[in-house]
Amino acid sequence: MIRRTTVLSLALLSVVGLDACRRRVVPAPAPVATSNDAQRQADSLAALRAQQRADSIAAAEAAAREAASANQRTAPELAAVLTQKVYFDYDQDVLRDDARAVLDAKVPILLANPAITVAITGHTDERGTAEYNLALGQRRAAQVKRYLEAKGVPESRLSTQSLGDSQPAVAGSDESAYQQNRRAEFQPSGGGALLRPRS
Repeated sequence: MIRRTTVLSLALLSVVGLDACRRRVVPAPAPVATSNDAQRQADSLAALRAQQRADSIAAAEAAAREAASANQRTAPELAAVLTQKVYFDYDQDVLRDDARAVLDAKVPILLANPAITVAITGHTDERGTAEYNLALGQRRAAQVKRYLEAKGVPESRLSTQSLGDSQPAVAGSDESAYQQNRRAEFQPSGGGALLRPRS
C-alpha cells in the first residue's frame, strides 16, 4: 500500500513537472506603428503646438494693442477728472461732500501716475478785502492739499497758491456767480500720457 501510494505520488509529480515545462503561448504584441505613421503623428503634434503658440502670441498682442488704445481713448477723460474744480460755501474753507467726491476721483489717477504734479489754486468771490480773500483762497487750497495727502498722494507732488478774487470764473454779483467763483482749481503737469488706475 505504501508502495502504491509512492508510485502514484511519483506519477502525479511527473505529470505536474511535465506540465510546468510545457511552453506557454505568448500573445503577439500589438502592431507597432510604422515609421511613417509615427512621423505623421509627430508632425501633426508639432504643428498643433506651433499653432497654439502662434494663437497665444496673437491674442497677447491684440490684448496689448487694445489696452494701449483704451489708455489713449481715456486720457482726455482722465485729464478732465484731474482738472475738475471743487467748490466751497461762503466764507468757508471746509470741504463739502461733493468736493470730497471730486477729490476722491482724482486720487487713484494720481497714484497710478506718480510723475504727475498738481498745482492747486484757491479762489474766492468778490466779497471781502483783497488781503482776506487771498488768505481764504490759500486756506482752501491748503485744505484740498491736506485731503489729497491724507489719501496717499505725496506732498512733494502738490503745490498751493491763492489768487483770491482776482480771477473770477464768472462775472456777476449774484449768488450763482459767487458760488462758481468760490473754488479750487487744479493744474496737472508732467508725467506724459495718463495711465488708467488699476481696478
